[in-house]
Amino acid sequence: MTIQAMNFFAEYIREKKMIFNLSLSDFKNHYAGSIFGITWAFINPLFTIAVFWFVFEIGLRQQMVDDVPFLLWFICALIPWNFFAESLSSCTNVLYEYNYLVKKVVFKVSLLPAIKIFSGLFIHLFFLGIIAFTAILYTQSFSLYYFQSLYYLVALFSLVLALGLTTSAMAVFFPDLKNMIALSLQLLFWGTPIFWSLERLSPKLQIIFKLNPLYYITQGYRDSFIYDVGFWMRPKLTLYFWTLILVMLFFSQLIFRKLRPHFADVL
Repeated sequence: MTIQAMNFFAEYIREKKMIFNLSLSDFKNHYAGSIFGITWAFINPLFTIAVFWFVFEIGLRQQMVDDVPFLLWFICALIPWNFFAESLSSCTNVLYEYNYLVKKVVFKVSLLPAIKIFSGLFIHLFFLGIIAFTAILYTQSFSLYYFQSLYYLVALFSLVLALGLTTSAMAVFFPDLKNMIALSLQLLFWGTPIFWSLERLSPKLQIIFKLNPLYYITQGYRDSFIYDVGFWMRPKLTLYFWTLILVMLFFSQLIFRKLRPHFADVL
């Protein structure tokens, strides 16, 4: 299982130039035709953060969470969540969007979900800088743990890829899956400690919520920018997360390969 996952990532490395070029083209085309162009990719998330900041810090006067300024604590979870939700939604519909490539026998269709994820990565890297800037603004210091966020970005990429391969393949045969994913994301948003702290729950409930792989990601971003906690300091959670990812990648590849011969006929 591990060897198959490594071979899968090795294929992405071999095709990195093509993936980058197609991702950049996808990113530009997504906002083509609008007056402000790709600026909207940054305006919308910034506007969302500003609204939440105003509602919670000004309106509800939610100043601190675990002795951390609410805005910093909040965006450390919201920004990776936005990347996850938008990338997964894009991956689910990618085979429909690029059906002309799917019908080409020589094209490696399994690369398409990664193209969508990398397309969203351009925006996410910008917002990683926003988190770092906010952290420095509030703490008046800089920590080397900020760079650990890149590790959690790899973990986040792996999670979206494992899910995106499965949803993109199944969406060809079940068009309603896109709507089901949108509904599931709404439920998952509130099931992930983005607005609320897990420490408020009982120990038994905490264990259940920690099974959500997005907890590892959101907590990891907070560990990197707020708490200065290394991923190696959470060995059980790290082992659980990567074991889950390897299992998911194994089955997602299997599902994609089994359904791949039928894509062109259905599309």
